[in-house]
Amino acid sequence: MSRSQIVANMAKGARNIQLSLRVYYEDTDAAGIVYYANYFRFIERGRTEFLRSLGHDQNALMKEGIAFAVRSANVEFLKPAKLDDLLTVETAIAALGRAQVTFAQRIRRDTEMLLDAKIRVACIDPTRGRPIAMPQAIHGQMSDLLESWQ
Repeated sequence: MSRSQIVANMAKGARNIQLSLRVYYEDTDAAGIVYYANYFRFIERGRTEFLRSLGHDQNALMKEGIAFAVRSANVEFLKPAKLDDLLTVETAIAALGRAQVTFAQRIRRDTEMLLDAKIRVACIDPTRGRPIAMPQAIHGQMSDLLESWQ
């Protein structure tokens, strides 16, 4: 567990994962509101835990010559998170190609949606920095989890 005590929950048959995390002082600005760039850290953790829930550790993938790099981000900041809030980061697959995947991600405080994002990620060869086809096993797992994000 990291010091932010992120907990991944993936129910059997679920098409998304949910991570719980607490907003710490270091995540906020002078007004006690989460600094906008930190939301990107939170949703990055969601994508990392999503891969981990499929049995893929990013260190092991890197050793196999596989990495994922953000290609584009479309983010709507709807409401602010504040110091000490308990947040839930939801991550699902919204679209899938051979060399890229679009993640649908949301951040909630209880039932209140704070952030809605679509993050397009490319599968790359980390040594060359060039796109490559996603390994068949990972692509197949993600294809099984593809859902329309509502």
